[in-house]
Amino acid sequence: MAKYRQIYEQLAEKMRSGALPAESKLPSETELMHAFEASRGTVRKALDLLQEHGYVRKHHGKGVFVLRRDQIEFQFNGIVSFSEVYASMLGRSIQTTVASFEEIEAPPWLAERMNLEPGTEMYRIERVRNFDGENVILDVNYFVKDLVPGLTEAVAAHSIYHYIEHELGLQISYAKRKIAAEDVTALDRVRLDLHDYEYVIVITNDTFLYEGRQFEYTESRHRLDKFQFSDVARR
Repeated sequence: MAKYRQIYEQLAEKMRSGALPAESKLPSETELMHAFEASRGTVRKALDLLQEHGYVRKHHGKGVFVLRRDQIEFQFNGIVSFSEVYASMLGRSIQTTVASFEEIEAPPWLAERMNLEPGTEMYRIERVRNFDGENVILDVNYFVKDLVPGLTEAVAAHSIYHYIEHELGLQISYAKRKIAAEDVTALDRVRLDLHDYEYVIVITNDTFLYEGRQFEYTESRHRLDKFQFSDVARR
């Protein structure tokens, strides 16, 4: 593992554990260089990565500060599983429930979208994410059965990406992603605690393996008030 990545992992773990609490100031670059026996460039790469993943914010002339993670923040600059996002949400009560798990033939609209043969066998999974006692995310996942064999409801209740990468030994490469505000559906009303909201934020992902094969299509449907989405833009 690259040195900057080691520094990132150690500092991120301290933030998740509370050893570096929210709103605290990180040691200076010089102090971090001595602590990790690393160059200034390496330390800066680690700090940039922490900022990209929503752990810290740099304040010019003041230093680098640990962010308070009260909101559920999803970034668009990488492919991150829900369990990986969850790991950084210290102090939150978060539960996943598999509301539906079935094997189906790809419907025509999905076969066309994923360039599949008609009748391709799929897993269709509905997972509800509960934050602090409220159901606020509905993930509707479709996986190609031949590409993700042996998927079970028990796996779906934890991390499907971990299963794909560590049990099946496959490499997830890239995703085509879109975000939109959409009208609430009948399924949203059944699965989510919507209160008076008439719209949800929907993130669609077409996700591909390293070999270029699309193995997943997902709609992640979010209640409006609970989420913020972020990215890091560079000139």
